[in-house]
Amino acid sequence: MFAILQDGGRNKGRFMDGNNKKRKRYGSQALGSRGPLDGSADEPMLLPNPMVGFSLPDQWPRPVNRDLPALAMGPPYFYYENVALAPKGVWTIISRFLYDIQPEFVDSKYFCAAARKRGYIHNLPLENRSPLLPKPPRTITVAFPHTKRWWPSWDPRQQFNCLQTCVSSAKLLEKIRVTLTNSSDPPPPRVQKLVLEECRKWNLAWVGLNKVAPLEPDEMEFLLGFPKDHTRGICRTERFRSLGNSFQVDTVAYHLSVLKDMYPEGMNVLSLFSGIGGAEVALHRLGIRMKTVISVEKSEVNRTILRSWWDQTQTGTLIEINDVQTLTSERIEAYIRRFGGFDLVIGGSPCNNLAGSNRHHRNGLEGEHSSLFFQYVRILESVKSIQRL
Repeated sequence: MFAILQDGGRNKGRFMDGNNKKRKRYGSQALGSRGPLDGSADEPMLLPNPMVGFSLPDQWPRPVNRDLPALAMGPPYFYYENVALAPKGVWTIISRFLYDIQPEFVDSKYFCAAARKRGYIHNLPLENRSPLLPKPPRTITVAFPHTKRWWPSWDPRQQFNCLQTCVSSAKLLEKIRVTLTNSSDPPPPRVQKLVLEECRKWNLAWVGLNKVAPLEPDEMEFLLGFPKDHTRGICRTERFRSLGNSFQVDTVAYHLSVLKDMYPEGMNVLSLFSGIGGAEVALHRLGIRMKTVISVEKSEVNRTILRSWWDQTQTGTLIEINDVQTLTSERIEAYIRRFGGFDLVIGGSPCNNLAGSNRHHRNGLEGEHSSLFFQYVRILESVKSIQRL
């Protein structure tokens, strides 16, 4: 009988000693209301169902009571992203440190054929948003028509789950094939259930008779809104990791679209935790010229991907920084004087200690990686204070 196999690796990490050390180390101060950082005083922020944000393309925007405090008003505009399904109290803390702004929770299944539940805190206008065109397909068989021939009637999936940083093993795929080959047609309910559990877990698609396979990197690029071959040239493992940690471009572009008419001559962008350039690709696809981008990204692989894309598509200036902690207030001020200020500060700090799949180090904003959120706060506060002078 079909056996469930455990796949995937474990991310190594270490625990931080507490928020007091963290605040001292990063020098961040809450931009909103104050309170303890350990979540002890925080009620969990209720996630909307459905997770449609403040508006969706081609739908009437629902009323949103969002009064931004004076200190939060743009320019500069800012945009912060992270996983929606974070541990208790995390989004309350994030909101507190970002002017108490209400997060906009969106599932990207309303923009493409894959789910991606994310929270966004920003000070962008909510009116006159527009989607990227052409709109991407929102079902699996429309996105990948070759799968329709092999898709069994007992698999009800219309969309993939959240795209991950790793894929299933060949051993699991062969186990599924052998099990289905030795079963009746249709297979017994118990076999269907076990197969569907693995298909949902690993986002497996039907590519032949009784044959499933994980998504290829170019298919993930398509679902996430990146150009074809955006990550090509690096090893498959790195491609999956980089794509699994990226923005869903169509979703982010829908929010950023309000900037197009505001900056007809182009923008200066401070891109924190840039990854493979989801923000930059979104702005480019919107037709917004990037005069200057200061990109902060630790991964050399990701910096290579962004630089390659930039050199092929952009005429502006790209300056790369590999360590967010080296972006000091003095360095920020020098860039502001050199380029005339930043119009947008955008980024999503690592979710390693927030994501539900991280069972061993899911310790919220105390985590080694996710605590880098406070670097975003520090840098945003520095930009705004310097540009107010």
